[in-house]
Amino acid sequence: MIHNLITPSLTAFILIAGATATSNAVANENKIQANDFVEIFVKLGGKHPGYRKAHAKGLCASGTFLPAPNKHFQGSALLSNGELPVSMRFSLGGSNPTSDEKAPGTRGMGMQIELPNGSLHTFTGNNFPVFAGKDPETFHGFLSTLLPDENGKSDSAKTIAFIQKHPSVQANAMWNQTAKTPASYANTEFFGIHTFYFEQSNGHKTKFRWNIKPSLGVKTMEKAEAANKPTEFLADTFAQQLKNETVRFTIMASLGEAEDSDIDPSQQWPSERPQVALGTVTVTTSGGGACKNTNFDPNIMSAGFMPSADPVLKIRSQAYAISFGKRLSGQ
Repeated sequence: MIHNLITPSLTAFILIAGATATSNAVANENKIQANDFVEIFVKLGGKHPGYRKAHAKGLCASGTFLPAPNKHFQGSALLSNGELPVSMRFSLGGSNPTSDEKAPGTRGMGMQIELPNGSLHTFTGNNFPVFAGKDPETFHGFLSTLLPDENGKSDSAKTIAFIQKHPSVQANAMWNQTAKTPASYANTEFFGIHTFYFEQSNGHKTKFRWNIKPSLGVKTMEKAEAANKPTEFLADTFAQQLKNETVRFTIMASLGEAEDSDIDPSQQWPSERPQVALGTVTVTTSGGGACKNTNFDPNIMSAGFMPSADPVLKIRSQAYAISFGKRLSGQ
């Protein structure tokens, strides 16, 4: 979402800042509201009535979810009802519905699984493993430094100063500096970044974060290769892959330890945490507008699952609802 808004000249500074910034840096004390994010996305990407305020450009898809029951999620309705239908949406970051697909950076995925009783379970993730800020105030403060002035120019010095004072932004900023152009949505790994819990009938809680691995492997393009692509190629590439190959994604759950933060999405859990599969999604169709009016809110979950106290996760529901309402009313 913020790729290309951070200039390459920031790279060296971010590396230095990561070593020198103090750990007690604090975010803006003024509480940020969900509508503040909706408004700042419009300021950064322009007004596009009827489209999502973030991840405006996307591709609908559908398929089936085959669960993989395991002891950590025992009794889960999501994993106990056999094969289930899935609605999906893949997207580019940003609020511009005509974004150049050759550009590197953020790719998103929303997935909604429907259970037999009509309840839904949603997975919403991006291709970056950490969020740009430990809380809404930090993230909004960072985005604010990217806003252009009255002459249409942004001041990189403001962004540099903010990154220096707020270490929780640095890992995501560095990811943006090195991110390449994904070759296809089908060759992209997605991360939930937030922490969730599953509570069994005996009261035992499993703490986890999820990520989705593509069966066709992760593939990206160097700048020269991407430059030879048309402005729009992702939909055609995905459709061609569906014709020639089996496109699947495996939903993995990383099991957290007590010391792993459940409220800070800017912190990545240790890679040695055990992982278990929740199931496999097989994509069968792509294209069309079936997902246009779907609200992929990550806080919509099936029985037994619950969100953590992560303030970024909480405010996403509110921001999604506002954006959804504006979209439906053509705003």
